[in-house]
Amino acid sequence: MDINLEYYRIFYYVSRHRSITLAAEALSLSQPAVSQAVKNLENALGSRLFVRTSKGVRLTTEGEVLYSYIKRGYETILLGEKKYKEMLDLESGEIRIGASDMTLQFYLLSYLEEFHEAYPKIKVTVTNAPTPETLRHLQDGKIDFGVVSTPVNTKANLSVIPVRKIQDVFVAGRKFHALQGKKLSYKELEHLPVMCLEGSTSTKTYVEEFLKQYDVQLKPEFELATSNMLIQFAVKSLGIASVVRDFAAEQLADGELFELEFESEIPQREFCIVYDEKIPRTKASEELLGRLLSKREEN
Repeated sequence: MDINLEYYRIFYYVSRHRSITLAAEALSLSQPAVSQAVKNLENALGSRLFVRTSKGVRLTTEGEVLYSYIKRGYETILLGEKKYKEMLDLESGEIRIGASDMTLQFYLLSYLEEFHEAYPKIKVTVTNAPTPETLRHLQDGKIDFGVVSTPVNTKANLSVIPVRKIQDVFVAGRKFHALQGKKLSYKELEHLPVMCLEGSTSTKTYVEEFLKQYDVQLKPEFELATSNMLIQFAVKSLGIASVVRDFAAEQLADGELFELEFESEIPQREFCIVYDEKIPRTKASEELLGRLLSKREEN
């Protein structure tokens, strides 16, 4: 049965208002147009749907049954339109982001706080994972975009946008004060109790690759799950921690830790936003992404 869906929309309004006149006003149509649409629907279905009364119209028994289904369907459509508009107006919606402990703490968190104040009804889900896993989440469609630290090994269709520079350093506590202020060679690290992150994080990979040019191969005293744990161990002088400087900023400032000096610095890395150009994002994701990109550091 091929029936114009517009007839059902008009049928819904006539049934709801129990009036041809009121339905016409609600639909911004003429009364004859509404009456004709009802007549066409009745002819197509082969049954009367309304009976005229002194106050308007009432549904027939068959009309009541049809209306019970049309009402649910049409109001579901209206609800869908409402939710869709709320998403476009940033009154609802969800953003899925991938970030590591480091990128979340030293970059993303302040922007999320600002965004939440502006759009409190937007749900933000952050999947916490190191860079390699965040890239896999993005390629699998589990997140809208990610905030990662270089090095970034990814496929060609991902956009990688640098947003902030970071510096890898080695820090130590008071028991290693004899090293403070000395110019060291990276080769000397092989004879010191170095601590680093466990697993295949971008931080660990980057430092190891850098040290290869000096023919240095570290044999860590401790491999820990987070950089914050490395800082705690370093404060207790359990070893020399390989971390991004931001993690040690407070302890460096108050003298609990000092930064080892070498003949040359490890080249800076970057926090980057990564996203797939081929996958459409929600309006909410586009809004947050636009804010992040507009405030990126100048290189």
